[in-house]
Amino acid sequence: MAAHYDVLIVGGGIAGLSLAAALAGRCTVALVEAEQELAYHTSSRSARQLIPSYGPPVVRELTVRTLELLAARDAELPEPVLTPRSFMLVGSEADVAAEASGHMKPVSVDRALELCPALKPGTFAAAGLDTGSFGCNAPLLLAEHRKRALAAGADIITGARVHSAQRLGTGWQVGAGAEGFEAGVMVNAAGAWADELAVISGVEKLGLQPYRRTAAIAAVERPLPAATPMVAAADNTFYFRPDGQDVLISPSETVPSGPEDARPRPGDVERLVEKLNAFTSLGITEVRRAWTGLRTEAADGVPVAGFDAEAVGFYWLAGQGGYGFQTSAALAEFAAQQILAGQEAGVGAVSAGGTASTGGTADGPASRTAQALAATRWSIRR
Repeated sequence: MAAHYDVLIVGGGIAGLSLAAALAGRCTVALVEAEQELAYHTSSRSARQLIPSYGPPVVRELTVRTLELLAARDAELPEPVLTPRSFMLVGSEADVAAEASGHMKPVSVDRALELCPALKPGTFAAAGLDTGSFGCNAPLLLAEHRKRALAAGADIITGARVHSAQRLGTGWQVGAGAEGFEAGVMVNAAGAWADELAVISGVEKLGLQPYRRTAAIAAVERPLPAATPMVAAADNTFYFRPDGQDVLISPSETVPSGPEDARPRPGDVERLVEKLNAFTSLGITEVRRAWTGLRTEAADGVPVAGFDAEAVGFYWLAGQGGYGFQTSAALAEFAAQQILAGQEAGVGAVSAGGTASTGGTADGPASRTAQALAATRWSIRR
């Protein structure tokens, strides 16, 4: 016999877990995850930095709202999710200008060298600083979402890969692992597998593309002070930040991939170490561990949050790219409002004042946000 729910969320990463926490207690919710553990793929391989100056305009708006929501939650927790940690871009004047947003202010090269003594003079010509950026305790945030969802009555089932899904009557009938589910709304929060889930469900896929992104923890001869900003090359060739006495480093690659349990490729980390040892005085001596995650993007680089154009009750929450954690709370708030309102377009946006709305004028902030994220927008059709 199938279990009945109002909403079935497919995917146990940051997107699915945050939405489960936002919906639980307001309707009946189940979350199914293909792996034996939650947040196994991209969500466990995050750089753990929330950057208001990073991404297109709607992403930056969602990031600001996410920071507001997480800060309010931190006030109630014994251990904070957020820790202040600035973000700094370095590179040519043209590259920094192209990547900087209103949340980032220019700083002199001398000031950049003061903020990150490991940078070598003469290796960059300009810098920008985002002082509103925060480090994120990703494991704690994921655990809090799970705890809140379960406490409010949500069911979370792991080791349950979806193998069948079809629209029947007024809802969806889904087979996942050995279990059967019926739900009025199915949420596609399957990350790199989002298009595959659409195909299984008989829904037209959106052309979401996973991209590889590798990172590593490296030992260094000269550890960075704890207050050192996260530093990124404005031409997207590397980033690094303190990680205790070590550093977290990444080549910032964006290489197309299929949905898979990604692993570092030979030479990627070694070339990065050589580059950083030339660009900085870190003195990287050893790579302690390395990993690769998949950042899944829509064609226009903006997350997808909204009901499908044709499949009634099929809700997309995918394509977050590298913005998953930094937009998670706001996207969960947004998606929960849309789903609870039972509408299929144009409602449930995050308003300019930072509060959830179930409407708005045709050209108001709520409508504009919904249009920017909608699964129906033409800019994501590949």
